[in-house]
Amino acid sequence: MLKNSFKCFATVFTVAIIFISCKDDYERIGEEAVRPVFPQGVAQNFTLTYTEAVKELNTQDSSNSRIIAVLTSPITEDYDNQSFKFRTFPEGLKVDFFDEKNQKSVITADYGIVYSQTNLIDLQGNVVIESHDGKKLETPQLFYDRKNNWIFTEEAFTYTNPEDGTVMDGEGMDFNKDFSFFKAHKTYGLMTIKEKE
Repeated sequence: MLKNSFKCFATVFTVAIIFISCKDDYERIGEEAVRPVFPQGVAQNFTLTYTEAVKELNTQDSSNSRIIAVLTSPITEDYDNQSFKFRTFPEGLKVDFFDEKNQKSVITADYGIVYSQTNLIDLQGNVVIESHDGKKLETPQLFYDRKNNWIFTEEAFTYTNPEDGTVMDGEGMDFNKDFSFFKAHKTYGLMTIKEKE
């Protein structure tokens, strides 16, 4: 009986040593190696108003500022707790821009990322820009460089200009935010060119 107990104990002890001595040398790669990232904050029914002072304000003065943009989104996630800070808009966003004459242009997208450190905005999925004068740009992805006020894409686009009656399709373009400079990399489609009189 004592001999059977000793054999049983020896077997259990040997199996335990084998499991303890086993080491996981499997190198984690791909999706299983990615550590989960969680936002430091989540806001629902998000509205952010950007204002600009016309002239230097006193501490209690707000009458000389004007609204330059209003951003709305069903949800935003703030990842400023990461080494490379960013903010996402996973359910889309809408931005109303106002020029110096208070004329409104609108940008909509299905998804957006704002990279805080590089001042770059990445808009994805059904991106549409509608200017106050009826011009319209449609593309699947668009980047906006806030520092340089420059907008660009390498994706296919459709640009409609009702003033000229033109519809331009193409791939890749860049322009400034008021469409006064516009460069298309590759174009095709219907374009009408008016001659100067």
